[in-house]
Amino acid sequence: MDKTRVALNKLSPYIARTFVPLTADLADPAVITALYQQLIDRPVASGGEFERWLIDRSELDAALGQAGSILYIGMTCATDDPARAKAYQDFVEHIEPAVKPLAHALNERFLVLNVRYPLDADRYGVYLRSVRAEVEIFVDKNISFQTEVSLLDQEYQAVSGAMMVGFDGKERTLPEMGKYLLETDRDLRERAWKAVAARRLQDKDKLEDIFDKLRDLRGRIAGNAGFANFRDYQFKAYQRFDYTPDDCKAYHRAVKDLIVPLRHAIDQRRARDMKLAQLRPWDVAVDPLGRAPLKPFDKVPELVAGVGRIMTDLDPLLHERYEDMKGLGLLDLDSRKGKAPGGYQNTLTEARKPFIFMNAVGVDDDVRTLLHESGHAFHAYLCADDPIDGYRHAPMEFCEVASMSMELMGSDGMNVFYDDAAMRRSNVEHLEGVISVLAWVATVDAFQHWLYENPGHSRAERMKEWIRLHAEYGGGMVDWSGLDEERGYLWHRQLHIFEVPFYYIEYGIAQLGALQLWQKFRRDKKAALAGYKKGLALGGSRPLPELFTAAGLRLDFSREIIAPLMDDVYREWEKLNRFSA
Repeated sequence: MDKTRVALNKLSPYIARTFVPLTADLADPAVITALYQQLIDRPVASGGEFERWLIDRSELDAALGQAGSILYIGMTCATDDPARAKAYQDFVEHIEPAVKPLAHALNERFLVLNVRYPLDADRYGVYLRSVRAEVEIFVDKNISFQTEVSLLDQEYQAVSGAMMVGFDGKERTLPEMGKYLLETDRDLRERAWKAVAARRLQDKDKLEDIFDKLRDLRGRIAGNAGFANFRDYQFKAYQRFDYTPDDCKAYHRAVKDLIVPLRHAIDQRRARDMKLAQLRPWDVAVDPLGRAPLKPFDKVPELVAGVGRIMTDLDPLLHERYEDMKGLGLLDLDSRKGKAPGGYQNTLTEARKPFIFMNAVGVDDDVRTLLHESGHAFHAYLCADDPIDGYRHAPMEFCEVASMSMELMGSDGMNVFYDDAAMRRSNVEHLEGVISVLAWVATVDAFQHWLYENPGHSRAERMKEWIRLHAEYGGGMVDWSGLDEERGYLWHRQLHIFEVPFYYIEYGIAQLGALQLWQKFRRDKKAALAGYKKGLALGGSRPLPELFTAAGLRLDFSREIIAPLMDDVYREWEKLNRFSA
């Protein structure tokens, strides 16, 4: 058994169980359904009994959630292991469908009991709003379709995780191939980029098939729930109470007007520095001044230790939580064959501990990724005391404030990996990344709106629309001539489109919140960190605007806030560039 599985299996409940037996087999549908049925049938004769009933439900939800998370983590850590794939598939096919109608019954009973024994409106208002939304969109016949969606998500992970590239005499993972795009040898970069693109294109038909099935299933789910399209259904499912699809489209327009010109200015400077008439896709990651790639570490333990030192200097409480996570073995950071792509943080809901998954290969972006996922981890730690499972999960828009703020606040500590010149260079690249992310968010989000507003589209129409949006929002000043197919399938690499549809605008909203916090941090580190921790400690117990306010931020992604923030980012970028050249 590998180290990660050992670490996960050693975790103890944060609070001793009082309802779910420690010996309960949470992989057995009969055991799970019996526990949910006990809650459905339990007599409740007072407000105190009602609150006890709610706490017991939270215990059960957390225990089951953690069981599913452990299986998901195991599967993504080794997508080529049939036993792990089968264990997760069994959970998706047998446990989740059995629980969904029972959870709905508990939600309905909660609403009835809250009429009879009203809970404190201030404490439970967000929970009540959430339950009402879940009840409104629940349709029993959608359960089988949702199971099919989950299995297709797993299929996407398996296809992506199996992608290896034979290059320069060795089989390499896609993250390992990314290192070649940082090399100063332009011919080497081009060969590497084209090798990866060719490997992705080998599976384009498989991924197109998966997406077509997902699109059609999602359309049926939305229709069964009474929605005109899946976009409107998903906004309700994500409980986006504080903004609308029209607000998202206003963000797209603001990006086009305010951020795309900055992307163009950065690309023009890059082309000038590289003495190129035009940039090609393999020219956008390398250092434009021809310096060797930044190499913050050789081995993963050096990455872990270095980020630990950043936390030491940043805040004693955050450092303590980081060391706890490290000591418990809740980090799986190296890139290897069979491992799913990307990175994520997953909260083990019963232990109330975070787990971080990454594919580190020794590049600058690895440091930022660990800082990012550590921000998510701190969120899990700081709200762990809340007894309500649902309140230990903040809205996604604020979850990403936690992670993106940590990337920015950690910038001052990058000298644990670099000398001063390299640190400035790293921070220049990060600010360029911030601008690129805001544009990429608009690209991906606009594409998803189009996908589900036009559910009858053909594959050719889908490719054409992606290319149009990529050129409008995300393509910068890069020459894609002769690469139409490679460009047209770029969206395949964005797992959110497959696995968590419409989960992407959150990154834009959160980045703007994180930039506000970064402004405060540069003026008063102590106050900024206090606001950061205060906001995170609330978990999901308050409405989204109040979470932003608690952290000293504004929930706003209009051009009125984007414009001054981008002016600040661009000024800082120019200042760092003057010293880095």
